[in-house]
Amino acid sequence: MRILCLLLMLSALFPAFAGGTAEIDSDTRIVEDVWNREVEIPAEVDSIIAIGSMGPRMAAYLDVIDMFVGAEDSDKAAASARYDYSPAYHEELASLPSVGRGGGSGENNAYAEEIIMLRPDVIIAGFDAAACEELERQTGIPVVSIRYRTQGFIDEGFYRSMRIFASVVGAEERCEEVLSYIDECKADLRTRTDGVPAEDKPRAYTGAVTFNGRHGFAFTYVNFPPFDAINALNVADTLREEQVGEAVSQAREAGTAYIGNDGFEVDPEMVMEWDPDIIFLDPGNMDLVNAEYAANPSYFRSLRAVRDGEVYTMPSTNSAGPNITYLLMNAYYAGTVLFPDEFSDVDFRSKASEIMLMMLGYDSFCEMEADSLYYGKIVIGE
Repeated sequence: MRILCLLLMLSALFPAFAGGTAEIDSDTRIVEDVWNREVEIPAEVDSIIAIGSMGPRMAAYLDVIDMFVGAEDSDKAAASARYDYSPAYHEELASLPSVGRGGGSGENNAYAEEIIMLRPDVIIAGFDAAACEELERQTGIPVVSIRYRTQGFIDEGFYRSMRIFASVVGAEERCEEVLSYIDECKADLRTRTDGVPAEDKPRAYTGAVTFNGRHGFAFTYVNFPPFDAINALNVADTLREEQVGEAVSQAREAGTAYIGNDGFEVDPEMVMEWDPDIIFLDPGNMDLVNAEYAANPSYFRSLRAVRDGEVYTMPSTNSAGPNITYLLMNAYYAGTVLFPDEFSDVDFRSKASEIMLMMLGYDSFCEMEADSLYYGKIVIGE
């Protein structure tokens, strides 16, 4: 009894790492995941499966892909720059046994029987709480959720998820290195535009965004991360509270992951009313936009940005969760377009390379362009 009391006292005196880990005996420890689930895992973790939204991606940022004993079908298929980590790690992932379908739905789409055969120490999943519980029952293997959906520009939810993942696999040092770099970028982006008066900021609109699928011109985003990063004036943010207010408050009150709907369909007439100075469009969805143009060219010609030739690409960042690498790159690109004076010293191609090398150890800019994730001016209808 004295020993037990002593252990309990020590656990209170020495709190967990920021991710939420605490030892309970010499063989196991407790990790608290994004849903505040307390999951008992081995004290030493040597093998993992990371599945679902952000699972493989965070593993790549933490440089622990070599701990994988299986991979999802979506990662075993052909390499695709839609996943920022795929060009760097596809060959390694493709060689592993299949453990799930992949994707970012948050549902349990894992292959339980295959996972049982592989016997990983821990399953790290971008699943909802119920899906984690289900998979844990199916396999008898602890499941830790790191599910994350961005709310604004790389918010604290991402930091928490990364630290939880790092605490499971013992990658705390690499985790803090990555987060420190992101902090540096965020500070640089924001301080460049802090002094720009609101009346001097161009009014920006992002359309045809990829959010739970492909969409046309009138699908937009509140709290658009690249705009938030540089204090840009996003015309759609007039609808912010209507779109995400309840989801944000619920997540804060519960202390759990934020799962909201920042992407939504706006009335095309509203975009005409906003009449933005500069428009950004997802180049991967330009076939949809061009079809809309062909059906109603007068609508697009009525927009100031279209008439003035101020339409630019904004490559998608979402594919089974947000590509943090691309969010950083898009923020710098948006800065060079919206605030050319404040970003005059930034060579975007060099900055993009720096970001990719830091986050993934690989520059996949050419692969991005080949997969329609490119940067530059575009003409709607061409």
